[in-house]
Amino acid sequence: MIVPQENCCPQNPQEIRYIEPVYRPPSEAQSLILPLTDGCSWNRCTFCEMYTAPQKRFRAREEAETQANLAWIAQRPEAGRISRVFLADGDALVLPTRRLLAVLEAIRAYLPRVRRVSSYCLPRNLRKKSVAELRELREAGLALAYVGAESGDDLVLERVRKGETQASTVEALQKLGEAGIRRSVMILNGLGGKIRSAEHARHSADLANATEPEYLATLVVSFPAGEARFRAAFPEWEPLDIPGLLMEMQAFLARLTLKRTIFRSDHASNWLSLRGNLPEDKERLLAQLHTAITNPDSAPLRPAWVRGL
Repeated sequence: MIVPQENCCPQNPQEIRYIEPVYRPPSEAQSLILPLTDGCSWNRCTFCEMYTAPQKRFRAREEAETQANLAWIAQRPEAGRISRVFLADGDALVLPTRRLLAVLEAIRAYLPRVRRVSSYCLPRNLRKKSVAELRELREAGLALAYVGAESGDDLVLERVRKGETQASTVEALQKLGEAGIRRSVMILNGLGGKIRSAEHARHSADLANATEPEYLATLVVSFPAGEARFRAAFPEWEPLDIPGLLMEMQAFLARLTLKRTIFRSDHASNWLSLRGNLPEDKERLLAQLHTAITNPDSAPLRPAWVRGL
């Protein structure tokens, strides 16, 4: 057991070493960002530029550094106000279960007011983790995993070099659910372009229906650094215009049969902000989309200048 006393803390508690840029989900804005890894262990998705900078090359942090970070935070005046911790960078759950359990134990010892620990999660990183292991992590404090499914369409996933299929993502989400870890699933509106829009909407809804995530969100695919890398792997891709993006969302939502999911499509990349609980708000959300498609002048679309990542 880790006891947060001077004689059992690391020798030199230190300020947390962040390597820019640092990313976290919007809902983790008030969380302590605790890096366990740098970068992303996959880092081949052609639509993602989050970890492509040279300094973000994937590596696991030393256990001693994490312990020192927590010891330093525990001595800070704001330590008593920390109730959430987000394990960074791109996929902390790639680490062995033993290491993750040690981190969760340390969080409990140094920051006893923490009520939620969360992390990004690549489906591939759960292939070697059993439900029993995931349940151990849940009991130790891991409450929420953010899974970028991106699409449920296997052809789209292949084109964007996601390294997953609908089946592999469903398997990972079902494992997390069985272990009692809440799932926040993200779908990229427009990822299939014009050529795969219908299939992308249909199969993404099928993925969500098969897994019943607690949270479901959509973002619009964006390329702030340019489209060259993406188009090299998906040359037939053509972007959807605003009506096309909204119609794809309409098809996606219409197909959902979720029984208890919080839905959000209010990220800065979205043209139309949508928020609701499914299934009770489904018809209202579809009505908002219908209005935006048929009478865009009356819909509260975001101006282009305020959109972004």
